[in-house]
Amino acid sequence: MAHNIADLFEHAVDAAPDNLAVKVGDRAVTYADLEADANRLAHFLAARGVGPGDHVAIYAKNSIEHVVAVLAVVKIRAVSINVNYRYVEGELDYLFDNADVVAVIHERTYAPLVAACFPKHDKLALAVVVPDALEPGDTSDVSSYGGVLWEDALAGQSAERDFGERSADDIHIIYTGGTTGFPKGVMWRHEDFWRVLGGGIDFYTGAPLEEYDQSKQANDPRMVTFPLSPLMHGGAQAGLLMHLFAGHLTILEPKFDPVRTWQIIDNESVQLIFMTGDAMARPLIEAYEEGGFDGSSLFAISSSAAIFSPPVKQRWMAAFPNAVFTDSIGASETGFQGMGMQDKDNISSDGPVVGLGPHSVVIDEDNRVLDTATDIGKIGRLGRGGSVPVGYYKDPQKSAATFLTIDGERYSVPGDFARIEEGGRVTLLGRGSNCVNTGGEKVYPEEVEMAIKGHPAVYDVLVVGIPDERYGQAVAAVVELREGAELELEDLRTYLRGHLSGYKLPRALTVVDRIPRNATGKAQYPRAKELAMAGFAAKAPTVDPTSV
Repeated sequence: MAHNIADLFEHAVDAAPDNLAVKVGDRAVTYADLEADANRLAHFLAARGVGPGDHVAIYAKNSIEHVVAVLAVVKIRAVSINVNYRYVEGELDYLFDNADVVAVIHERTYAPLVAACFPKHDKLALAVVVPDALEPGDTSDVSSYGGVLWEDALAGQSAERDFGERSADDIHIIYTGGTTGFPKGVMWRHEDFWRVLGGGIDFYTGAPLEEYDQSKQANDPRMVTFPLSPLMHGGAQAGLLMHLFAGHLTILEPKFDPVRTWQIIDNESVQLIFMTGDAMARPLIEAYEEGGFDGSSLFAISSSAAIFSPPVKQRWMAAFPNAVFTDSIGASETGFQGMGMQDKDNISSDGPVVGLGPHSVVIDEDNRVLDTATDIGKIGRLGRGGSVPVGYYKDPQKSAATFLTIDGERYSVPGDFARIEEGGRVTLLGRGSNCVNTGGEKVYPEEVEMAIKGHPAVYDVLVVGIPDERYGQAVAAVVELREGAELELEDLRTYLRGHLSGYKLPRALTVVDRIPRNATGKAQYPRAKELAMAGFAAKAPTVDPTSV
């Protein structure tokens, strides 16, 4: 047997077929149910010519069918391609072309966009149409491109597991939208993906797991987990698979709603939630504080992929004093890189402070691996060795820039910067591509954002660099205010002087109705920069960036 995603799932099916696997709304399926439908869809795809190495796009919100689709694709050694369901036609065309998609499994509500794109892609030959998770009665026409309805695709297909042998070297691709540029397909060997994203190592000790270690847990007391992000986000998909491998129950929702989230937590006795920083944490804690929810089943609250700011974190910790809070760091190109346990007396105001995970390193500008025991205070790029991706799909230039060989070891270095702290820990400072260089001083947006979020008038914020004739770039804040609040630039600067060095203070302020974020809560910095530039109607007074 291989360390393969499909095999690892099937081990859990064999260990506990009657365990509930996934629940969405009032509908729940067991591991045996999930296996049977995944086998049926896999046989249908194979009968229609989809084979090992072929790319199948999954274009859907969170649903049981979405989970079935991912499993069916890997069962026949094809490659699932995650699609952002907010894409417009041009973005969808780009992805279908860049990923060389041969089939698409999509919700029916997206039929008009699929119909517009389908004829433009010669390799795209098959569409399977899933009932919409939010609008199950949608009857959008699928005939123009020969869309096959979900129930018709599964009808009459074998539910047997009679597929050929798989390999640890099979490829799994996660398209990362990132914060800049076009999405890139990160290519992982199945075993490497399992090791760093699917629970194939002990995240604390780095000890590798054996193939059946997770499935052996399936008959132990199980967790009820609730990843709040869409499965089209790599982190949510990885969390789902990790818990499927171990026989747990995963709750999914097609749309994030804070009130419904608390209802589900209470009704299902959810023990573990995964959320995307303040974008989810703030509306959730506000809904909780309004009353009417218990939440006592929660014992683990995990955040990743965006800032979980100190003011919001403090409110959570006050509400759930006995829960374990973790900040996790990583990327689609690295997998898990580190985790920090948080407590109310030690909340960093600079950024997430985490202990580096197995094979994680900090690399300086000369591509030297820094010593985390002695190089305290130094800033470098976070990297990870060991199990790393093969590269970006069809992009050797970006692959060469991200996947580096240093002293004979290959590292993934996507560009996140961190400062080395005492005790083998680091403070995450943010993506280097978003770094603002003002008068020769480097300013990391997430550090400034963390400080600004402490201001009582601020609901959300992104920090970007805008052109400045004298200093090259100026720090600019794009702010969403709390209802009824007002804020002037100098008031904000006065507040921040007690938290940040002078050169880090914003020299421009743009107030917007809503901060641009994608469906997973990740910051959209290019759009924020556009808003900052548009709001900078008149040249701001020049402030010496080296002053305090």
